[in-house]
Amino acid sequence: MSHFRRAYVPGGSFFFTVVTERRAPILCTDTSRVFLRTAIRECRQRWPFRIDAIVLLDNHLHAILTMPEGDTRYSARLGWIKKEFTKAYLAAGGNEQARSDSRIRQRRRGVLQRRFWEHALRDEEDYARHFDYIHYNPVKHGHVESVQDWPYSTFHRWVKQGVYPADWGSKAHGIMEFDDLDTSAME
Repeated sequence: MSHFRRAYVPGGSFFFTVVTERRAPILCTDTSRVFLRTAIRECRQRWPFRIDAIVLLDNHLHAILTMPEGDTRYSARLGWIKKEFTKAYLAAGGNEQARSDSRIRQRRRGVLQRRFWEHALRDEEDYARHFDYIHYNPVKHGHVESVQDWPYSTFHRWVKQGVYPADWGSKAHGIMEFDDLDTSAME
């Protein structure tokens, strides 16, 4: 029996990880990005929230979302985004991973993992470390040598706003460590 409990903080900021089923490399295609962007936009129209940071990699994404004051319903939002993305992806001919008889009975598709990982951000330092972790993730995974070279990230928005210098997160400045974060469940 699972003793897993989600943390619900009204109006809180949360770090999320969503992973594709069996780590299928589907998220960075042009069509998948359109489907994800559309699902997020439509979800935000139904249930407002703020996207503070996001990075999209082939088989997972990380994001920091902030809920409106008094609102704790991030699970409903993420569930809706995952459902709408999956419907659009499959309708466009996207492949899903093999499903067991149990998954078929439960009407679960083989596109995104059933669960997501969440962490309630406790304070400004916790927020800042996860914010940096999100933006550094493409370098961590070896996709690029510098954060600025990865196109599927809010990093570029934050450079324009002066939060980061353009060369932040470059391997030329040394590899960044995030040993203080529990990243075992995130990846």
